[in-house]
Amino acid sequence: MEKVLVDKRLLDIKELCIYLGIGQTKARELLRGNNGFGVQIGNRWYANKKKLDVWIDNVTI
Repeated sequence: MEKVLVDKRLLDIKELCIYLGIGQTKARELLRGNNGFGVQIGNRWYANKKKLDVWIDNVTI
């Protein structure tokens, strides 16, 4: 994984795809769902990386 992604707080759609290894359609579904890590700024969606990591930990246990 790129060091740049590790240091970021918010990930855009493309960065989220790289981080999770998924496509853009699934990334958009996850961001717009009630998972707690999606952040909408204007008409763009971002993933709060800290909340995303917590969500991943909870889902994979």
